[in-house]
Amino acid sequence: MLTNPSQALIRNSKYFQQHSVLALNYEADTFAHQCLEFADNVTALALDYNHHLTLSSCANDKLQCYFGHQLPESLADTKFDSVIIYFPKAKPLMGYLLQLAAQHLNVDGQLIIVGENKGGIKSIAKLTPDYYSQPIKQDNARHCLVYVSYLIQAAPTLSIRDWVSQYSLETPQGTLQICNAVGVFSEKRLDQGTDLLLSHLPDNLRGRVLDFGCGAGVITAALLKANPELTIECIDINAMALLSCELTLAANSMQAKVYPSDGFNQITGKFDGIISNPPFHDGLTSTTDIATQFVQQSAIRLTSNGIWQIVANRHLPYSETIATHFGKVNVVAENNKYKLYLHQR
Repeated sequence: MLTNPSQALIRNSKYFQQHSVLALNYEADTFAHQCLEFADNVTALALDYNHHLTLSSCANDKLQCYFGHQLPESLADTKFDSVIIYFPKAKPLMGYLLQLAAQHLNVDGQLIIVGENKGGIKSIAKLTPDYYSQPIKQDNARHCLVYVSYLIQAAPTLSIRDWVSQYSLETPQGTLQICNAVGVFSEKRLDQGTDLLLSHLPDNLRGRVLDFGCGAGVITAALLKANPELTIECIDINAMALLSCELTLAANSMQAKVYPSDGFNQITGKFDGIISNPPFHDGLTSTTDIATQFVQQSAIRLTSNGIWQIVANRHLPYSETIATHFGKVNVVAENNKYKLYLHQR
């Protein structure tokens, strides 16, 4: 089943007929594979690891699938007839995607932008830099808009550092340097949930530790600041978050293993500690299901004397799930918005 933006693109396949196509920030469907009915070949770059996994099984000689904030170095200079951008949920990320797209177009190359009506795409004209022509709306269908533009002059060379902010962050463990790539949430101060977590870190944490949903790496950096001997693995589903985490570690002269994982699916073995401010706080049914799976998998992945500590919105129904899988619920700290849960075997 194609998402609405992908269905809108199929309606407008005439724009990429027989083209070599680059699809950026594509969604959790197989549009890029179906696109081969019209296009000559397709290269697809996902910024969400789940979206990459959804498509990668369809890869063939004419469909190349990648995950990350940019294409591999071997394709850095590759040009395409058309680049398709799915308008991102994090609006500031669009500027980055527009410059990335321009790196892979020759002058007069075609840019196609698709997005849901309510997702911010109506502001595309204001967001488009002057090395593109003014985007022209070509279709309004499936609650989505499709725009077409052309590269009219060479764009500045993309430097990822231009899209990363660095700032000092005060934590209970000391001052850290945090690097935040565009599109990754940051308040440039310690949010209430993470502050609660870091203010009550267990002092007997040892060995192999998992930072689930690492974001920009604040928790990992704080853990290593307090205990440099920890062996930490940082996982996230978002390419810009993983990039941010790597840069944060480098800025603080720290080391950890950083890699993408869809839930616990790409990790191996067990952990002596799982510490997290899990990335599901909106209380929707789907995120509650994800939270339940997180607790269940945590119980399986924790060593016999392991420590599990997370902070979560107090309205999310964690207690019953924790009791089911860990046998006991310990709320070691809380404030008006968050609860801090701890389980120590």
